[in-house]
Formats: sequence, structure tokens, C-alpha cells
Amino acid sequence: MTAAGAVCARYSARVKISRGVLYMTASAFSFSGMAVLVKLASPRLPTGEIVFARALFTTVISYAMVRRAGLSPWGNQRASLMLRGLLGFAGLAAYYVALARLPLADAATLQSAVPLLTAVLAWWLIDEPIGWPTVFAIACGVAGVALVMRPSGTGLDPIGVTASLIGVACSGFAYVTVRKLARTEHPLVIVLYFPLIATPLSLPWMLASFEVPDALDWLMLIGLAATTQAGQVFLTMGLAVESAGRATSVNYLQVAFAMMWQLVAFGELPTPWTIGGAALICGGTLLVAQVNGQVNGPVNEEMMGRSRTPPEA
Repeated sequence: MTAAGAVCARYSARVKISRGVLYMTASAFSFSGMAVLVKLASPRLPTGEIVFARALFTTVISYAMVRRAGLSPWGNQRASLMLRGLLGFAGLAAYYVALARLPLADAATLQSAVPLLTAVLAWWLIDEPIGWPTVFAIACGVAGVALVMRPSGTGLDPIGVTASLIGVACSGFAYVTVRKLARTEHPLVIVLYFPLIATPLSLPWMLASFEVPDALDWLMLIGLAATTQAGQVFLTMGLAVESAGRATSVNYLQVAFAMMWQLVAFGELPTPWTIGGAALICGGTLLVAQVNGQVNGPVNEEMMGRSRTPPEA
């Protein structure tokens, strides 16, 4: 082995990437893909119809995954699971309204305020400490968001901004609820309650402004449901094995992903402010991702998926 190889081996043995952070990174990427599809579908379909389609499709997918894993779909703490679903629906609906009315990058950066609120709420409600690495990562994320928002920080649609802030508040409470539920509930069951509650709540909204989707619309709606489902599963798994503050700070990566999608899907080049903000966001994420040893969460191996089928089910 070369000297460089020996150094890399020693470094790899000393520093490991947290499993929860990897889950949250996958979640951030999936949700960024969802945001692009919502942005593309919004000029073609009413927001209520998009929310309902997403909820209906993912109810079917989530139920199939729960049954395949040999789990009861109802869980143990049903009142808390229903609250998680209600908060999730409110956050989802508000975020979709923001995506329809704001530029993709602006909606993503406003949504990235969720980790800061989540860390504070977790400290307040479930007594989770906020370590200095997580505080520094959140500070980097906030600074990065400020840089990204500077070029377009004025003239934003006020309804879109208000909807985004409401979504941030609901998502912050929902994340803390997930963190608490993960101690007793299987992640797939927690995920199921989200669309299970959202589907009937979004039905009147959909019926009020229904438009018949064409073939392209159906493809976007199916892709939206698939990326959202993946994001929810990885999010729940990440919150099950990481502290809420550390895990959700990785969501700042959604801003960097949004810049990438904005270039690829809409042909808009990132500004120097955007590049600087993305660098801070990614730097903070890398810091919080590098931990010494294995991170121990409150959920045991059986709860994380050692049921009758492999975890990938």
C-alpha cells in the first residue's frame, strides 16, 4: 500500500459518514426532483389537483410497502400518527403553493429554514441537545441561504412567501413529531399516515378546480409521487437514527440541488451569490456528516426494517 493509501485508510477508519446523514442526503435529492416536477406541472394543473394526486398515489405505494413488510398499517400511537399526517399535509400544501408562485431557487431556500426551526423545537419539546457542529452547520446554511436570496430578495410574491413560511412552521413541527414517533413506530407506518391523512383533506381542494390531465401531466404526476415517496422514506429513516437538528441540517443540500435543477430544467445559470451560498451550504453539510464512530439512534435494528422482508421492500 502506498503512503497516500495508508493515510486514506487511517482517515476512513477514524471518520465515518453517519448512516442518518446519508439517508437525509438521499431524501434531499428526491425532494429536489419533486420540486422541479411541481414547478413544471403548476402552469398546467391546479395546485389542489397536484397535492391530491401526490397524496393518492403515495397512499397506494405506502400501503403496499407496509403490507409487503408484514406490518400493521395502523401503528401504536394513532393520535400522534394522525397529527404527523395533518402537519405533513399542511406543510406539503403550503410548499406546493410556494413552488407555484416563486422561482424554484427562492422556494427551496425559504424551505431550508426548516432545520433551524426543527433543531430549536426538538430542544424545546423533546430535550434534544444541539451540539456545536450542528450549530455551525446551521449557521453555514443560514449564511448560504442569505447569499442565495440576496439577488432576488425583493419583489417576491407575498402570497408565495407567506405560504412558504407557513410550510416551514408545519414541517418543523412534523419533523419533531417524526423524531418522537420513530422510537416506537416503524418508518414505513409513519410514512403511510402522511398521505393517508392528506388524501381526504385535499379532495375538496382538488374538486373545486379539477382539470383533466393529459398524457404528459400523468407522467409528471407519477414522477412527482415517486420522488416524494422516496424522499419521505429516506427522511423518516434518517430521523429515526439521527438527532433532529443534525439530520435536518442536511436538508440544506436541497438548495444546492435546486440550483442544479434550475440550470438543467430551466436553463438559468447560477449567479456568483448562488455559487457562494451553495458552497457554504455544502460545507456545513459535509461538516455535520463527518462523525467519529457509528451514530447511535433511539431505534433498534428491528424497528429499522428487520421484519419479514428485507429493508428495501
